[in-house]
Amino acid sequence: MKRPTATPAGAPTSNVPAPAIDFAAAQAIAWGHHGDPFSVLGIHNLGDRLVIRAYAPDAESVAVETRENGQHVVDLEPVEGAWGVFAAAVPRRKSRFAYRLRMRRGDDEWLVDDPYRFGPVLGELDEYLMGEGLHRQLWDALGAHVMEHEGVAGTHFAVWAPNARRVAVAGDFNHWDTRCYAMRKRGATGVWEIFIPDIGEGTRYKYEVTAQDGNVMPLKADPVGFGSEHAPATASVVRRLDDRTWRDDDWMAQRYEAQRFDRPISIYEVHLGSWMLVPEQDGRMLSYHELADQLVPYARDMGFTHLELLPISEYPFSGSWGYQPIGLYAPTIRHGTPEEFRDFVEACHLAGLGLIIDWVPGHFPTDEHGLGRFDGTALYEHADPKEGFQPDWNTLVYNYGRREVSNYLIANALYWLREYHIDGLRVDAVASMLYRDYSRTEGQWVPNVHGGRENLEAIEFLRHMNEMVYGDVPGAATFAEESTSWPGVSRPTSQGGLGFGFKWNMGWMNDTLSYMKRDPIHRRYHHHQLTFGLMYAFSENFILPLSHDEVVHGKRSLLDKMPGTGVEKFANLRAYYGFMWSMPGKKLMFMGGEFAQGREWNNDASLDWHLLDVEWHKGVQTLVRDLNRLYRENPALHVKDCEGGGFEWVESNDAEESIYAYLRFGHPDDPPMVILCNFTPVMRDYWRVGLPFAGKWTEVMNTDAQAYGGEGRGQNGTITAEDMPWHGRPYSAPVHIPPLSTVIFRLSQGG
Repeated sequence: MKRPTATPAGAPTSNVPAPAIDFAAAQAIAWGHHGDPFSVLGIHNLGDRLVIRAYAPDAESVAVETRENGQHVVDLEPVEGAWGVFAAAVPRRKSRFAYRLRMRRGDDEWLVDDPYRFGPVLGELDEYLMGEGLHRQLWDALGAHVMEHEGVAGTHFAVWAPNARRVAVAGDFNHWDTRCYAMRKRGATGVWEIFIPDIGEGTRYKYEVTAQDGNVMPLKADPVGFGSEHAPATASVVRRLDDRTWRDDDWMAQRYEAQRFDRPISIYEVHLGSWMLVPEQDGRMLSYHELADQLVPYARDMGFTHLELLPISEYPFSGSWGYQPIGLYAPTIRHGTPEEFRDFVEACHLAGLGLIIDWVPGHFPTDEHGLGRFDGTALYEHADPKEGFQPDWNTLVYNYGRREVSNYLIANALYWLREYHIDGLRVDAVASMLYRDYSRTEGQWVPNVHGGRENLEAIEFLRHMNEMVYGDVPGAATFAEESTSWPGVSRPTSQGGLGFGFKWNMGWMNDTLSYMKRDPIHRRYHHHQLTFGLMYAFSENFILPLSHDEVVHGKRSLLDKMPGTGVEKFANLRAYYGFMWSMPGKKLMFMGGEFAQGREWNNDASLDWHLLDVEWHKGVQTLVRDLNRLYRENPALHVKDCEGGGFEWVESNDAEESIYAYLRFGHPDDPPMVILCNFTPVMRDYWRVGLPFAGKWTEVMNTDAQAYGGEGRGQNGTITAEDMPWHGRPYSAPVHIPPLSTVIFRLSQGG
């Protein structure tokens, strides 16, 4: 909409007294049209005199007094024809001074510091870095910062809107009157700022942006806001960042070691809003503090090394699970304040858990209070929908080729790692960023400058982001959810890669789940769905994910995917977990999978914790706990997860019996392990397995154990390698492999 330009009915219309203020400027101020209010309002030199001008639409009279001792200086005169504007020359003063405005309306009287008397907060270096797209700590310049400026406490607001004619900040402090508190534009950077006294933490606010054509945009949340109010309300909230004393120094000092490629990494993926609810209180979600008390020790007890949270940047629609964020710099208020989220992070670290968050730089929602057409133009997004609109999710795509947008996103990555001590970023939907034709039909996408489908700007953005993370934040890591065969996702940028630390192995997940869903009688025809992943297993630093996307939208729970009767479903799932934990690659499991949640995940409901009263479910939970322990304690299962020297097939072609046998190796002094998987419901007695070394091999895992809900069939402890070559190895031993099970043996020390 456009603002009206007529004087309101009943308002005075006579000319303003000269020379204190220009009448046209006064009217523009009164109607919220003026794009440079600091040139009019506040204290100014006018020839050899000082004048003070103020905008106070709620006041009947305004007086100026010194801030130092409250001495009356002058009464400001109302400007007729410009409702709420007051002005006067200052008697007997030649130099500027700190003052306050005493306002009156009827019997009410209040005293305020005039925001228009304060100088800029942002410096030339901030302007230069923002203009060049190089501000690594952009959040220090933009957003709302509680601070003291020129001896006065208040909040500094700054926002990037280069194509705007006018920007104003509105909130509880001015009754959401957008005529008040229009901001100062800072040169060619396109940044607008204002310092407003007497505003502190917890204040709600938004920006009103007037486009160059005079259209007023819907009120916008702060793109660099550090807090938000509860949905469905959409205002930003002032939050402090500068008063935290962290207690996780020990973790931060050693987390590089905890996240190396040769370390055990087992990730518990969690949606905070549905992990556990409080039924006694209408099913409310847990707070960050309650999650610190319950989720953190649970994940630790289960043996996971990391928690991964579905996106916690503020998002308006709960059904998006956080994957359509608007408050990219604000932890969601659904579970508490930003400071309480920091408490949660600290609790993870004190428990020895790393914390990864899902990060969404690939797209953003079209909600009117968000980034879309922020200043009346396609500012953060592309103007052409063939580049700027993502049809899969009805969202907008960032313009990675614009340096300020790239800076905004990279700074956001660094923000979470620095300000919140996050240990890693799992970057969502990387494939949608890499390809210009992602989910687009012919004619609905724009080729790159070379005529190709690769998004060159997004590629450069991802490389730069990873370089900044690994170069600036010691010990931090990045994880790519990338579903194609793009080469070198987890290779250094110096070698032509994208620079991620790890990549989700989506192909492994799809192939192995496809195999496991089949009736065992048909698995012989699809035997190499389980072996194919080893053809490329060491081309990237892979994570084997069983993620949230596999247990939602009609895909059914992991347990429900398994074939057979109830007991066979559990046996299949246990065997599959044994296979996964013994395969090369780091591990990731979505919540509920660890106790075989029976129904599909529902983001509006709690996990079915009551199932742990059932022996089979409790058994799967015990199995996952033991698998994590086995994985952590045995170097053969993790130190060479990302290199080929840690894995050898013993038998990969026994399709008729659906048996797989393979070896895992660590360092030369680490005892090797042999793994046997039987994916049929038939007992395999005296199945001979080739072994590389003589001696005793001890059974360290049997997914058919009674403790896991199985029947306890198997080897009864150890096997002894016989001097009989088999499977191309010098030794061998007969093994009893239970139906639908994975059995793991470790060479005994000194064997």
